[in-house]
Amino acid sequence: MKRYTIKEISMGFVMFLILWEALALVVNKPILSSPLSVLPMFIKLMAGELGIHFLVSTLRVITAILAATITAVPAGLVLGQMTKLNQFFSPLISILYAIPKIVLLPVVYVLFGISDFSKIFLISLILFFQILVVVRDESAGLPKTLINSVRTLGAGRLALLRFVYFPASIPAILTAVRVSIGTSLAVLFIAEQSLTEYGLGYFIIVRAYQSLRYKEMYAGILAISFLGFLLYYLIDILEWKISRHKADQ
Repeated sequence: MKRYTIKEISMGFVMFLILWEALALVVNKPILSSPLSVLPMFIKLMAGELGIHFLVSTLRVITAILAATITAVPAGLVLGQMTKLNQFFSPLISILYAIPKIVLLPVVYVLFGISDFSKIFLISLILFFQILVVVRDESAGLPKTLINSVRTLGAGRLALLRFVYFPASIPAILTAVRVSIGTSLAVLFIAEQSLTEYGLGYFIIVRAYQSLRYKEMYAGILAISFLGFLLYYLIDILEWKISRHKADQ
């Protein structure tokens, strides 16, 4: 995947602001605030209340992504390596994958209470199946000739997982995590809209939108967008460093 430079990212951001300002001029209503008024508000709030909500949401989403990755990657690698086990669990995984798990939010609240853990658990649950399926399919698609050649050297299942399946699946793992970032933030936004006092979803809906404080609302939207960009770019940098490391070997 192409790695964008700071200059290209800056140009994209300027283009986004120009488009936003043009739409604000066309609509010409308070509901669509100008970026010229929102950006100073964003900078001011990030140094205070909005910054706290930003940190809380960041901690929640990173914890959820790590939990889902740590559990889904080994499971996907095992299923990709063990054909019979994969055939046994595939029907169940297909059914669970298709369920929109955000509807389980009330159930999760009942089971685990209204807490950070329940929000993190729900996000992790959604991401788990996304990452699991991608890693499973990637590892199952490895050439049999490669697997057999390593086996002839005496490698067992653990050695194959560690030295063949896992390294070969790293690009797929990073792609799955990258794609999951948008989903995780969307679920977090919904989960934080009620029954909590901290988080970007709470700030945008409860603190800003319901009070008709549109500039603060857009500042919150910028904050959650900025969080998504940071996470996406961090995965991009990690993928670039891994690909460079492989090329140097």
